[in-house]
Amino acid sequence: MSEVKKIPARSELAVEDTWAIEDLYPSDEAWETELATIEKDKEAMCSYAGRLGESGQTLYDYLYLSEMANVKFHRLGNYCMRKADEDTRNATYQAMYGKFMGIIVALGAATSFETPEIMAIPDETLEQFYKDCPALERYRRSLTDERRMKEHTLSPAEEKLLAASGEMGQAPDDIYGAFANADIRFEDAVDSKGNKYPLRQGTFVSYEESPDRVLRQSAYENLYDSFNNYRNTAAAILNAQNKQLKFYAEARKYPTAFEKSLDRTNVPTSVYLNLIEAVHQNMDKMHRYVRLRKKLLGVDELHFYDVYTPLIADVDKHIPFAEAKQTVYEAVAPLGEDYRAILKEGFENRWIDVYTNEGKRSGAYSAGAAVHPYVLLNYTGTLDSQFTLAHEMGHALHSYLSNKHQNPVDSNYVIFVAEVASTCNEALLMEYLLAKTTDKKERAFLINHFLEQFKSTLYRQTMFAEFELNIGKMVAEGKTLTADVLSGEYKRLNEMYFGPDMVVDDRIAVEWARIPHFYYNYYVFQYATGYSAAIALSRRILKEGESAVKDYLNFLSGGCSKSPIDLLKGAGVDMTTPEPVNQALQLFDELLDEMEELTKDL
Repeated sequence: MSEVKKIPARSELAVEDTWAIEDLYPSDEAWETELATIEKDKEAMCSYAGRLGESGQTLYDYLYLSEMANVKFHRLGNYCMRKADEDTRNATYQAMYGKFMGIIVALGAATSFETPEIMAIPDETLEQFYKDCPALERYRRSLTDERRMKEHTLSPAEEKLLAASGEMGQAPDDIYGAFANADIRFEDAVDSKGNKYPLRQGTFVSYEESPDRVLRQSAYENLYDSFNNYRNTAAAILNAQNKQLKFYAEARKYPTAFEKSLDRTNVPTSVYLNLIEAVHQNMDKMHRYVRLRKKLLGVDELHFYDVYTPLIADVDKHIPFAEAKQTVYEAVAPLGEDYRAILKEGFENRWIDVYTNEGKRSGAYSAGAAVHPYVLLNYTGTLDSQFTLAHEMGHALHSYLSNKHQNPVDSNYVIFVAEVASTCNEALLMEYLLAKTTDKKERAFLINHFLEQFKSTLYRQTMFAEFELNIGKMVAEGKTLTADVLSGEYKRLNEMYFGPDMVVDDRIAVEWARIPHFYYNYYVFQYATGYSAAIALSRRILKEGESAVKDYLNFLSGGCSKSPIDLLKGAGVDMTTPEPVNQALQLFDELLDEMEELTKDL
């Protein structure tokens, strides 16, 4: 039996494979020095209490001061959060993050007068302010968006109390992060030859992609057995998360947390419900895919440890990170040389933290920053890892272009459009790889990956969204989210989505305990809507060329300068209808047809 493969310590990584955190601050001491200046910002901002309705100039002065302070806060937060994610066991950076959050919550409480005072300005008075102080036009969009929430704004005293509770409201997510990323431990996975592999959340999917079914089953059982051992703890955390969402929704006079969460980004709830309905109407395609997977794997029973492994054997290969970067660079050529120049800058100037190390946060993300975006990966050399690189750099360039073309107040695009840019890159990468290959087996391998994207993004994320919607309803009805309640509902949805050819066991029923997105607020549906929009946009770009690229780059540069629905309409996609979802699932059906034809003789 070979030794367990070692995951490196943070200090053992090559500098060029880590992100350039020093571009934010050269040292922890420099960060502490700037953090200390927040007190002066707070004093300056608080000096405007009771005065925001005085004149257009006074309102402008306050909003500009607040905007510039937020630029600083964002930089401070980026540093401590990125450092904390490098090694979630490092108490120094966990403490820095806690200190930062405490200061920001205190600042929020101190400046809680802002929203009630802005809401109290009569419409005609505000219009006069714009005339008297033309510079105030900089904030017209943000003020209009804020004032549409007027009926959900409370008195100054109530707003101050809610702001002060922010750190407490963040507790479920913070506790879950420590539990899932730092504290929980898993037994090593063992392959068919008895070799051991260190099991972490960051390595789990790579093991599930293995052709060795013994390794896949071992990793699957060991991961979910560990979560099952803590199922009551995980349920208590998720119950607390939903209780706090309910509390803030009721405090702000929303009927449900669901409606509050979508109103925050100005997305109609019908978009969320239309998605679920459209997927339900196309469930036969998902069941057809599951049947095809079972057939091609040649198994008597299809288990959840069989859902990631490629259907076509002996084609997957290790992709070095340098090769992955070059392939992604070539794949996005339809977006033009200006886009590729920014991508190359990110590749060559350490925007990316590449490999897994002990204690590193699992998964992948892109965090926008004024200096440049920061991308966290746990790159393993698989085809999936290459697609993750394309995905996260799509986010990164979206942030870069929005920061470049918008004022800070309008640069932070909302979550609803966030997944469009990332998934459009993935779609372009897939089209590029398919166009390059003439080998029947390799084409089938790539189409399998494309089908997997549909399965995992459009179907699975919609299942997550439906789970989130349903447990939110339970909490609204006064129910407690126990482990049994959560597992029962999660198992029911898996049976509905995967169909009769999948063995839905008690281990997958506890998968909810390892999904960090359930600690956001109705976030995951946007992966599915974003994927549908991205498929439509990528096909328009490849078909129409320059005019479509121009519209798309304007969308990427738009930040939050318009509503998310209007930004997407400008790029050529109307997400108020189910049509983009139906079109994407029609493509899924066509890919299934081709996959069945290609694999007849394989």
